[in-house]
Amino acid sequence: MTDADPPQYGVGDASFQAAGGEAGIFKLVNAFFDRMGSDERFAPIYAMHPDDIEVSRDKLARFLCGWLGGPKLYREKYGSISIPRAHEHLAIATPERDQWLTCMTETVAEQAFDPAFRKYLMEQLFVPAEGVRRRIAELPKLKR
Repeated sequence: MTDADPPQYGVGDASFQAAGGEAGIFKLVNAFFDRMGSDERFAPIYAMHPDDIEVSRDKLARFLCGWLGGPKLYREKYGSISIPRAHEHLAIATPERDQWLTCMTETVAEQAFDPAFRKYLMEQLFVPAEGVRRRIAELPKLKR
């Protein structure tokens, strides 16, 4: 790769670096939760979070650091995670998935990220968001 070649997101820590490293990811997550908590469109998904929203902020930021190829900060503090299983107790269907993705898309658009990384990031975030929706849809009605 030369200096003129674009980064290969998803390879090594290229995505982590494109997001601004740990500081950039924590900035993104804080802006995301601020938007979710202040915009009525996202009230249903914000209400799914515990009263101490700081834990949710910390968990998402730490998860994204490792998920984007950086240090495994979530695992260091909280242990391993299965995103779909961690959300099984919540009523997440297509509207909630789409609220989450819209909130994140709007927040990502405000970050100083390369446009190609913004597109890549949102394409990648759709995968676990859809995985959560699909897993919950498959759970027996009695378990919910």
